[in-house]
Amino acid sequence: MIAFHFPPQRGSSGLQRTLRFARYLPEFGWEPLVLSAHPRAYDSIDNADHPPAGLFVHRAFALDASRHLAIGRRYPSILARPDRWVSWWWGAVPAGLRLIHRLRPQALWSTYPIATAHLIGHTLARISGLPWIADFRDPMAQDGYPADPAIWRSFKRIETRTIELARRSVFTAPSAARQYEERYPAHAERMSIIENGFDEESFAHLGETGHRAIGRPIVLLHSGIVYPSERDPTALFSALGNLRRQGRIAPGTVVLRFRASVHDAMLNELAMRHGVNDLVEVLPPLPYRDALAEMLAADGLLVLQAANCNEQIPAKLYEYLRAGRPILGLTDRGGDTAEALRTAGITHIAALEDSATIADMLGRFIDDLHTGTAPFPDPANVRQASRRERTALLAHVLDAVHENAQ
Repeated sequence: MIAFHFPPQRGSSGLQRTLRFARYLPEFGWEPLVLSAHPRAYDSIDNADHPPAGLFVHRAFALDASRHLAIGRRYPSILARPDRWVSWWWGAVPAGLRLIHRLRPQALWSTYPIATAHLIGHTLARISGLPWIADFRDPMAQDGYPADPAIWRSFKRIETRTIELARRSVFTAPSAARQYEERYPAHAERMSIIENGFDEESFAHLGETGHRAIGRPIVLLHSGIVYPSERDPTALFSALGNLRRQGRIAPGTVVLRFRASVHDAMLNELAMRHGVNDLVEVLPPLPYRDALAEMLAADGLLVLQAANCNEQIPAKLYEYLRAGRPILGLTDRGGDTAEALRTAGITHIAALEDSATIADMLGRFIDDLHTGTAPFPDPANVRQASRRERTALLAHVLDAVHENAQ
């Protein structure tokens, strides 16, 4: 399993996908071996998450070009193509070949959005002949992304070679899979969907969902990164300001809490600009289980996803669903995130870019929370989204590619 995002890295929901696959695969007859990056390559470290006891993990040489190879904060672009961690390829390929020779694995699996992971997977698969599964947590070469033309071409080359060589390409959202089936029709039969999910064990002993004490303000929580483009909250802050000026909300009645946003300065500036700084909290990260406990205690949970990410579903959404709290989805109604919300029984959905519609929907959402009529996620739908169920799907894919490779 070739994965950049892996403990002890802090701040990536993507590491939970690899970590939980690694935890549950032995139940389905597969023993995982993880090839990750040296922790020096991570921006920050958090020891709250631990790999399963006995899991084999090899951390190969890797540097972050922006921190380790820069002079005066500048570095040659070739050192960050396809990404800032391309040096990982130089450490992981020889390490991976040694591990293949010594441990004799039966399959390879690599996971993007660190493009170097698929670069490593491609090299090891080509040299070893092992069947390779390429995991796309996000679409890769997109219209306008990456913005740098040279990096975009690098992404496109890696994407094409990956789709052509991988025995199976796996996507986390239905629209992403359809997009790639249309882009690479000759390889469409080798594409599968395994969505993200939640880990039931992570919620163990955290208690049930909380109930709001009389007199306490309603807490609406967004947990995780707020990307300036893909999760732009500008229209939300405008809507919040309009509701306040209309007298529909007031300080002490509602708190919009952003936890671990990464872009705290942007949020604080927006709050000041729209006159809602006393309705907004911008708070630092929590350990993973503490963050889950905060979701359980919130009155409502907030999803942000722009229309340019219609082929993606935030991994955090599945933890929101498991938390069992009402959800306000600010996302395009035609995208996969909105469809996932509707399938779970969530009805409060508005486009992230539409301030007027957000104001109306946010006002109704708050009213419904007050009256106890806001819908909760459907438990039957939630159960299907557990990480154990998703791992069973991955094991089925592994069984199939291994059998076909014989």
